Amino acid sequence: MRKLTYYVGVSLDGFIAGPGGEIDFYPVSDDHVASMVEQYPEVLPTHLRRALGVDDRPNRRFDTVVMGWDTYRPALELGIGSPYAHLRQVVASRTRSPDDPAVEHTTDALATVRDLKGEQGADVWLAGGGGLARSLVDEIDELVVKVYPVLAGAGIGVLGGEFSPRAFRLTDSRTFDSGAVVLSYARER
Repeated sequence: MRKLTYYVGVSLDGFIAGPGGEIDFYPVSDDHVASMVEQYPEVLPTHLRRALGVDDRPNRRFDTVVMGWDTYRPALELGIGSPYAHLRQVVASRTRSPDDPAVEHTTDALATVRDLKGEQGADVWLAGGGGLARSLVDEIDELVVKVYPVLAGAGIGVLGGEFSPRAFRLTDSRTFDSGAVVLSYARER
């Protein structure tokens, strides 16, 4: 069975983006980018993979990305209808549907993720956002959290929701020159 991995960046105070979806305040160092390229090349949007010269690098972990509309929208604003063309792309939204035929749409993220996890293939990357992650929290098998050394003060929370603890076990940690720390956790089932 495939795993659902929530791979996400977060501020020290638990925000994945600013109130308007901003993410440009996260400091990223060269060693962090190199690590992403080596370990998770598939999380880089297709246009960045080309710019970094890793377009021919095979996917290592994921063959599918699931994202909410607010995670998908910035690509649309850049005129990119298929931001992760190297992956199967699924946008979860109850109100809007992507126009690009390379991007699948679902109004039932939970049923879709359960179906995806039952299929053959590599793991599934949950790209966000916080509301979508909250609706899928019981399906998340792994967390890869990039903790950036910055306080956002307000914005979109990493998960939110009601108090309902779920245990995870630390499986890896890495520190980068920017002060960012990447923590990997497996769900305790």
